[in-house]
Amino acid sequence: MPRRGKIERVPVAADARFGNPVIAKFINRVMLRGQKATAYKVVYGAMDIVADRAKKDPQEVFLQAMKNVTPLVEVKPRRVGGATYQVPVEVRPERGAALATRWVLAAARARGGKSAAEKLAAELMDAFQNQGAAIKKREDTHKMADANKAFVHFRW
Repeated sequence: MPRRGKIERVPVAADARFGNPVIAKFINRVMLRGQKATAYKVVYGAMDIVADRAKKDPQEVFLQAMKNVTPLVEVKPRRVGGATYQVPVEVRPERGAALATRWVLAAARARGGKSAAEKLAAELMDAFQNQGAAIKKREDTHKMADANKAFVHFRW
């Protein structure tokens, strides 16, 4: 925590093709070792594949997929009297978006075989249809929070 004032978030500029800051942030997360041009190729390639397969606007598919993956609750460990409890807490929108991005990318990278754009497109299509590894991660997180809702009174 800073002692002086509040930290202001730096706004992310919109991406070149869709003019959407959410997609720009996603591209930044796809990027490895500072290779932004490669990240653009991967994400825009995936968007083209999604447009072909879904016959819908790829931006709509992307945003709906991210919304489907975003968790509503998660568990945080709290130490109370020598015991550690997994306490369910609601997820702030910024953290939810960050978790969704992380989970989609991890699931896409874990897929076998094909190019990065094809893997990402397949994971986005699965997330859009409420299936796939990223959705399973979200469901597991919700199940864990539901199983531990007896400890909700430890939240502070």
